[in-house]
Amino acid sequence: MQRHIMALCPGKPIRPERAEAVSALAKAEFPQISLAFAPQCFVEQGHFAGDDETRLAAFVAAANDPGIDAIWFAMGGYGSNRIAADAIAALGPAAHEKTYLGYSDAGTLLGALYRNRIGKPVHGPLAGDIRREGGEDAVRRVLRYLSGEEVPLEAGLDDRPTVAFNLMTLAMLVGTELMPDLTGHVVLVEEVAEHLYAVDRLFFHITEHLQGVAGIRLGRISEVPENDRPFGMTEEEIARHWCRRSGIPYLGRADIGHDAANAIVPFGVARAARDA
Repeated sequence: MQRHIMALCPGKPIRPERAEAVSALAKAEFPQISLAFAPQCFVEQGHFAGDDETRLAAFVAAANDPGIDAIWFAMGGYGSNRIAADAIAALGPAAHEKTYLGYSDAGTLLGALYRNRIGKPVHGPLAGDIRREGGEDAVRRVLRYLSGEEVPLEAGLDDRPTVAFNLMTLAMLVGTELMPDLTGHVVLVEEVAEHLYAVDRLFFHITEHLQGVAGIRLGRISEVPENDRPFGMTEEEIARHWCRRSGIPYLGRADIGHDAANAIVPFGVARAARDA
């Protein structure tokens, strides 16, 4: 049975040539998938893939369409928080039957969906990751997953509920009406292009809001800008410090990050998420 997937951009737009490359790969290798990029993905209004109303309307229309099986976030980039609350309020029964997959800033929507028990939120590569080294394999991994094939998930997943977020996105999400209850969850975090002092500040903030979680696992902290002086701690030392200060178990490293190796992490219990 053919699976229908709609790619959307809740933040910044995807370049047409990247969308074309993903579509060509899907057509050549995944005949069981019908993949479409919403026209909204190519609208440019400043930073955004269209204004808030345009991005909101595209998401709500796709989520409420019973003919669409999954929504794949094509790009990250700031913006999903500007539409998330209105989107959740506008979702109907068909939205509860879908898989929603992406990461980075799209984690705001994934978190809001998870809070409201809508659909199956999944952390995984974006369509735009085809631009990265190894990007075609990342795209294949997502298309296999969305077509219902068995694919390797993040290797550390167990029978505890798990979520995965970009660190900055999670820091902006905690304390808002969109934040899910993560009591008893293992929380995976990753970050890109932030100074280590900013990573430290983000851990200071999130650990204040994550009391009751089962623990934190640290993904890749990549493309760290050079500061005018060394920070004096590694990213893992930072994570261990704030976990110890807050009484949250530090559970080691995780295979997630802003790269083509970014692993798939279904929100909740991985086995239950796959079997649902």
